[in-house]
Amino acid sequence: MSIDRSLKVKGALSRHRNVLTRAERLAQLKDEERWSEGDSVLGLTKVAHRKSHAGRKLATAPAKEAAATEAAAEAAETPEAEKKES
Repeated sequence: MSIDRSLKVKGALSRHRNVLTRAERLAQLKDEERWSEGDSVLGLTKVAHRKSHAGRKLATAPAKEAAATEAAAEAAETPEAEKKES
């Protein structure tokens, strides 16, 4: 028996999941240095896994700030170069 077209979701596996697999939990615990190779895989500690939307906006803000500081640096260098030529 096949699944009805209305029940199929195109990006079903690409959405945010609240439950991590054991391998994903181990990887995150290793990154946080809360688990080492000799420890038991049974009874792992809880791992907070939340999707953040705020990071997208912050990624564009540093680029704008970097462009502004470059423009300010160029503007600051221009008058000094004119002074040296005089």
